[in-house]
Amino acid sequence: MRLFPTLTWAVLPCVFAAGCGDDSSGRRPDAPAYESIYAFNEGCYVMDAALPGQRRAHYLVRSQDGLGYEFSGRTPDEALRLRLKASDLGSYLIYDQDRQYLVSEVDELSTAVTLENDVQLLDDTFVSPAEWELSVSEHDAARLALRSRRTQRYLSPLGTTDDPAAAGVVTLYPAEGCATFPELTVDATGTVARTTFDDGDLYGFVDAHSHLLTNFGFGGGGIFHGSPFHRLGVEAALPDCERFHGLDGRRDLVGYFFDGDVVLDVAALGTALVLGRTPEATHDTAGYPDFVDWPNAVRSSTHQAQYYKWLERAYLSGLRLVVQHATGNQVLCDLVVGTRAQSVRYSCNDMVGAEREIDEAYAMERYIDAQSGGPGRGWFRIVTSPAEAREVIEGGKLAVILGIEISNLFDCFVAPREGFPACDADFVRAQLAHYHDRGVRALFPVHKYDNGFSAGDGSRGFIELGNIINGGHYSNFTLTCDLSSPSVFDRGNVQFGGFNMPRDDYFSAPPIDVSRFASAPAGTVLPFLDQIQQPPLEGQYCQNAGLQPMGELLLDEMMLRGMIIEVDHLPRASYVRAYEILEAADYPAAGTHGNINNGRIYDIGGISTIGLGRCQAMDRVGAMGDQLRDRVQLIRDRGGYPAEGFGFDLNGFAGARGPRFGPNGCGDGQTNPVTYPFTSYAGDVTFEPPQLGNRAVDFNNEGMIHVGLVPELIEDARHDGVTDEELEPLFRSAEAYVRMWERAEMRGAALRALVP
Repeated sequence: MRLFPTLTWAVLPCVFAAGCGDDSSGRRPDAPAYESIYAFNEGCYVMDAALPGQRRAHYLVRSQDGLGYEFSGRTPDEALRLRLKASDLGSYLIYDQDRQYLVSEVDELSTAVTLENDVQLLDDTFVSPAEWELSVSEHDAARLALRSRRTQRYLSPLGTTDDPAAAGVVTLYPAEGCATFPELTVDATGTVARTTFDDGDLYGFVDAHSHLLTNFGFGGGGIFHGSPFHRLGVEAALPDCERFHGLDGRRDLVGYFFDGDVVLDVAALGTALVLGRTPEATHDTAGYPDFVDWPNAVRSSTHQAQYYKWLERAYLSGLRLVVQHATGNQVLCDLVVGTRAQSVRYSCNDMVGAEREIDEAYAMERYIDAQSGGPGRGWFRIVTSPAEAREVIEGGKLAVILGIEISNLFDCFVAPREGFPACDADFVRAQLAHYHDRGVRALFPVHKYDNGFSAGDGSRGFIELGNIINGGHYSNFTLTCDLSSPSVFDRGNVQFGGFNMPRDDYFSAPPIDVSRFASAPAGTVLPFLDQIQQPPLEGQYCQNAGLQPMGELLLDEMMLRGMIIEVDHLPRASYVRAYEILEAADYPAAGTHGNINNGRIYDIGGISTIGLGRCQAMDRVGAMGDQLRDRVQLIRDRGGYPAEGFGFDLNGFAGARGPRFGPNGCGDGQTNPVTYPFTSYAGDVTFEPPQLGNRAVDFNNEGMIHVGLVPELIEDARHDGVTDEELEPLFRSAEAYVRMWERAEMRGAALRALVP
């Protein structure tokens, strides 16, 4: 941040001189009427200020040296034009006509061309000197007061003061000629009109598996780069990632090993562990406004794909329900920090990240409210009951359910760790109560790695190594598997065959000392290079362990609370046992990675997810709707509500739908690309070609690189000949999800009634 201190004393003669800042009649103009302190976002103003009790005021102008600000202007014409941009409810950035910010470090009023921020500084306590809290003046109810959020000092005609009694009496007068605050565009016109179908059911589709705030997992640094919002705007939310990912992205270790083009070899692993960098360049790091290589959800795992403006574009296309799962991965975070590839703001611990993501979900709701004119006015609404979800969606807004998807849920580790409480029944109940009070309604009992509730999901590849590091146990795969129930992750060959040593006692003492991994990953892993290089084990392997006693108790307690049970990261044995419990209780499940358990999920009132195909068929129209049509028919056959939604898993290291055209497309013969403008399925919004700052986005050749291209995803299916009638079950999927949740609450109440 570049600061230019003003010479406050230069304004004193004007402040106390008669006539300074008056209009031609010699009096201060009347204060314009305003709705509330929240109503100034994106407005263009000139500002004056007076000392309490004085009728004469002076306009904010550039200081005499040109490097700061002072209240010495006599007329509105000489006053600076100021754009106010909400940073939270009731707080604003003040951006002048020369694209500089009004800041205050102590008692001076200074300019800043650029703003430092908490992420850039890796300082979680940092408060920007550019934020100003707006309130009604204590001295004049028709006028205002401004207080620096950083210093807690009030704006005054003399600079700033820490005395509320001396706070300047401020007026903001509407004006013209302001600079435009940096921001991304939605590239759509119109407003949401349709909220229900004619039969009264909710209108809109669900993204049942989302990660808006992954950047706040992984220690809150830049391991996952970019935020869905930032108090200081898009320049802070989506900046160049070189600060974290290094020159040419060579410190993006997680992206390098996750993004699909890397064949594991000892040299690459050694380079990463010892030097903290990749063997070669990975990506252009440019962020806003150029965005050369990212966002690219199709091919890049470690960059934000759900900025709030992109999410808004999806909302305008019909997205009405999102399940926001807090996520992270302590092993990956420890790897990056331990190799000194990157630094973090706070602990890599999974639950520390989950708590922060919950905090930031509410902060995001406030931020969008602030952009929309005040509390409750935003289109993004966190809900804690199906009744609230119905009310929000019927009101034309986006309902957001909070969930958690991490490996070490509640810090219930497979092997006890020093400093953490025992994961017993009382602790699990207390943790559930805490997170339920925080608004969390959906949980995965387990994610990638073994924990105190269940064996990990059985993912192969690098996750095998991560599971060893997470718990200190060798891999635990067996060929004795129940293959009658399908599994998303727990199937097939074991990549690192040299590490597979099945154990009978799931909670036995871990044979590998991984206690120093966070500080010395190379020293922990490199002694095992010979085992890493052993060949894969071929066959239909699965996890040798399943749901543990605390895992069964967790399911029971979630059911008593009417919570949403996510089952698709359960390994085979856990999945089978979970279904026995759920079916006995007649309780629904959520299979948001697409596992329908051969249709059994619908028998208990559950939901799953589906997608639209990527490529046209050469011999018929509408092939891109095949998956949706087949799934809806299966649901009808099972007696369920005939609808199914998306589970994009964006920001969850899961990729996204690629393009139909171009070198990464479906090959020759694809026709009828998306063209502009086009209208939403409901016909209430018109979409224009999407922009990323200075970059034009081409969905046809790039695919769904961020969530804001969901409108194109749906329009592409329509161009393939998928009819609106065939798409209707997609737009009824919010209703389907809410019905599942209502059933969970109903069954929870019935189960509670049976408790002595």
